[in-house]
Amino acid sequence: MDHVVAALAGLFVFAGLYLLLSRALIRMLLGLTLLGNGVNLVILSAGRLGRIVPPIAPGDAKVPLAGAANPLPQALILTAIVIGFAMFAFLLVLAYRAYQSLEADDTDRMRLAEPPDRPQPPMSY
Repeated sequence: MDHVVAALAGLFVFAGLYLLLSRALIRMLLGLTLLGNGVNLVILSAGRLGRIVPPIAPGDAKVPLAGAANPLPQALILTAIVIGFAMFAFLLVLAYRAYQSLEADDTDRMRLAEPPDRPQPPMSY
């Protein structure tokens, strides 16, 4: 099972990086989401996957039983899922606003859509 999850995490990371190299904003956002899910799978597999022993310590023990899954990576992944969803929602709204104002989804067309007489950044401080 660990090999399957590791292969799936590698596939997610590869697909995420491939989509991040695209010029379309929506593909870039989906690539960022896939990359985050791939990292979540790597963290999950580092915490030992298993169905046999739950990650709960018995009442008289100080530590979980041997072979139990580690609950810390699971808690980290739940937090990362919430943060990743909030970031995706924010970037989706930001991309939509950029599409509305520049009327372009392609980053090259967005660069060309900027006005030529725009104010220049400060050259010295």
